Parts: sequence; C-alpha cells; structure tokens
Amino acid sequence: MSGGEVAGILVAVFWAILVSFLAVALVRLAQTLKATTRLVTEVTEQAVPLLADAGAAVRSAQTQIDRVDAIASDVQEVTSNANALSTTVASTFGGPLVKVAAFGYGVRRALGRKGPGAEPPAPAASVIVGRTVPAARRARREARANRKKD
Repeated sequence: MSGGEVAGILVAVFWAILVSFLAVALVRLAQTLKATTRLVTEVTEQAVPLLADAGAAVRSAQTQIDRVDAIASDVQEVTSNANALSTTVASTFGGPLVKVAAFGYGVRRALGRKGPGAEPPAPAASVIVGRTVPAARRARREARANRKKD
C-alpha cells in the first residue's frame, strides 16, 4: 500500500465517523422535535377550553359590573332624594319648631315665677374654686350675711 491509499483510508474512516456523529445528532434532534410537537398539541388541547371558560367568566363579570353600576346609580339617586327631603323638612318645620320651643320655654318660665317681680329660683348648687357647695350651705351663709347687715 502506498501512502496515498493509507491517507484515503484514513479520510474515509474519519468521514464515516463524522457522518455517524451527525446521524446520531439528527436522530436526537428528530426525537426532540417530536416531543415538542406532542407537547404543543397537548397544550393546545388544554388551552382552548381554558380560553373558552375565561371568555365566559369575563362576560359574566361584565354582566355583574353592569348590575352594580345600575345599583350604584339608584343608590346615588336615593341619596340625593333623601338629602332634598331632609332639606325640605328642615326648612319647612325647623323655623316653626324653634318658635314653638321658645314659646314653651317662655311659658314655663313665666309659670315658674311666684309673683310679680319675683326673682327666678336659685340653682341647687354653686361652684366655688372647683368645688360644688350644696344649696343648704349657701342658704345658711346668706342668712348669716343678712343678720350681720341688720
């Protein structure tokens, strides 16, 4: 054998080894692509019903939001009506009620006096330097003060 034949055999062996490695790589790549295709198919089969359910949920949520909007507008209308009613009642009955209360107070005060020119009754207790003194003590003090003047 000559040197050219040995070189040709070596090139052929390396070429065969290279082709074998490429064949193994292509087989693995084909398996990976098949697995990926299978995975995409399974995800698609599961995603389509999920998307349909999500669409139904969104439609239902929109219906509920429309109902809540209607309720909120009704509540706002009721609130404005109640505000208008309370304003009307206050302006209609407020002035006369204050006048009736003042008249009643005046009548009670007038009936509470014992005679013409009588002073209004004294309060039941006085406050002296942060303490409450009963009416009896105050009356005794006033009586002593009147005796000293005479």
